[in-house]
Amino acid sequence: MTNAGVDRGSCSIPSQEEVEQQLERILFSPEFRLPERARRFLEFVVTEMLAGRRDYLKASTIAQAVFGRDANFDAQQDPCVRIEAGRLRRELEHYYLTAGAADRIVITVPRGGYAPVFEVRQGAEPAGTSKPRPSGQPISGGGDAQQPKVIGDTVSRDKTSGLWSRPGYRLLAGGAIILLVSAAILLHARLFDTGDERVVGIGNRPTVVVERFESASEGGLASDISQGITDDIIEKLVPFNDIVVAAALPRNREGQASPEPLYTLQGSVRLEGSNLRSTARLVRRADGVVIWANNYDADMKVQGVLKTQSSLAEHIATAVARPFGVMFKTDTASIAGSADAFSCILSYYSYRSEMTAQAHEATKSCLQRAVEKNPDVSNTVAFLSLIHLDEFRFPYQLNTKPTAATLNVAKELAEHAVRLDPKNARALQALMLATFFSNDPTGALRVGEAAYASNPNDTEVAGEYGLRLSMAGKWDTGCKLISEAISRKAGPRGYYEVGMALCAFMRGDTQAAELWSRMSDLNYNPMHRLVLLSILGTLGKTAEANEQLDWIKLKSPALIPNVRQEVAKRLARTEDQERFFAGLKAAGVPVSDQVAGN
Repeated sequence: MTNAGVDRGSCSIPSQEEVEQQLERILFSPEFRLPERARRFLEFVVTEMLAGRRDYLKASTIAQAVFGRDANFDAQQDPCVRIEAGRLRRELEHYYLTAGAADRIVITVPRGGYAPVFEVRQGAEPAGTSKPRPSGQPISGGGDAQQPKVIGDTVSRDKTSGLWSRPGYRLLAGGAIILLVSAAILLHARLFDTGDERVVGIGNRPTVVVERFESASEGGLASDISQGITDDIIEKLVPFNDIVVAAALPRNREGQASPEPLYTLQGSVRLEGSNLRSTARLVRRADGVVIWANNYDADMKVQGVLKTQSSLAEHIATAVARPFGVMFKTDTASIAGSADAFSCILSYYSYRSEMTAQAHEATKSCLQRAVEKNPDVSNTVAFLSLIHLDEFRFPYQLNTKPTAATLNVAKELAEHAVRLDPKNARALQALMLATFFSNDPTGALRVGEAAYASNPNDTEVAGEYGLRLSMAGKWDTGCKLISEAISRKAGPRGYYEVGMALCAFMRGDTQAAELWSRMSDLNYNPMHRLVLLSILGTLGKTAEANEQLDWIKLKSPALIPNVRQEVAKRLARTEDQERFFAGLKAAGVPVSDQVAGN
């Protein structure tokens, strides 16, 4: 596209914050009319470019990270990335001819590649001097006269300050988040009175009321679809054990309406020929903030009405209730003193994102107190198992000194959690991991299959099951699950990318392996650095391998002397271990000659 007025001759380069703000402005604009997948495409390429990872922006990486394709993606046979890139270029051009005509920052994706370009337009005012208008009308049901604030996965906006960039918002709102979490927990404690056996308080979990999606189109078909999507969403939310799902506001024993739940899920559907558009938003009732919002487009000719309806419901349910999602983002320190079960679960998700020894200890203490208080709650017992297991699998990050007893405690807790609720996906996930690290990959995969079957929309279960399948030697099946988990924003950011690095490495695509490895969070766990070290050794990149080796020796000096044991804990097959060790040896790592797996 042509950007009239773009300043190509000056030294003015947009800052990272300006680009991030412009990205939000585009995604929020009613003139940017692409569905969720294309929006993820734009967000992914911009984010990776800003992170300095231009080399990652090729069809195979985008296909796996954005479109959920597996490691065997062939751009010649599957043109999905090329087609979506063309649509994205046209829509960006439309945006800058309409709503973005006066925007100072111009984002384009030039033909011939997928790396975006960021430019400054001459004479335009800095971002923030004009406010984008929200897309469409607010979904009714909240009863508020003002448009709610929106934070979370899609947009973050205050009615007086325009659009905030994600990093800027996080910095500015750090203190506010703690206050909001505290307010939500106070409301949570008021609602979840153990003396009142009402639906809102089951198991000390947050309640989500799913309102019937509105029909924004005339006719019986639209009405049927709106009811169908509502029913499907409820069905797909119920297996998430971290929440309670209600179809309407519950009533207490006196027959009066109970106090408002923590969250309400609202939405609408619109038909335009065979095209179905569904919008959804999750409202936190304590303060009226919309913590998540999105829209989804589908052509019903492709799958038919029922499958399209079910697919959209699955996307919405997963986005709302997935682990590490919008309902589970908080600060460990703000709730570590509580023994409330849900507060401890919030603390666990926060700790796994931080991965610090201090957060681990705070969360472990919280969960222990919660289990002592209510020993028969499967979910809490499962999380206590996971926190013990982390001492065994992340010792170099958490500075723990695990023994066989540590693993035994984790496994006993997981088994108890499963006995309490045999269909609890989190309990089955804990048992799968404890069994795998007990050197029983066959038993672990059997439990993992049950965990995945109990709730395939639980991205944490799907991702961890995919990792165990892969590391047990079932790379094709496991890598596909890991790829799908990443495309659905599973787990702490950068956690599952290391799994994709191993997938590429084991199939011999070392260039893709390096790209995925650098996309992982290298500071999350020293084992991530070890994976990159083996890849760099295989590629013969001696200088870069030395940088990683020096970091490991400085930050985790005990890892290299125990490297064979640590790798054998994770890679079940001898041939996979030896491929990994060959890379380490090529990088100059002294690997002992003891028998692999001993």
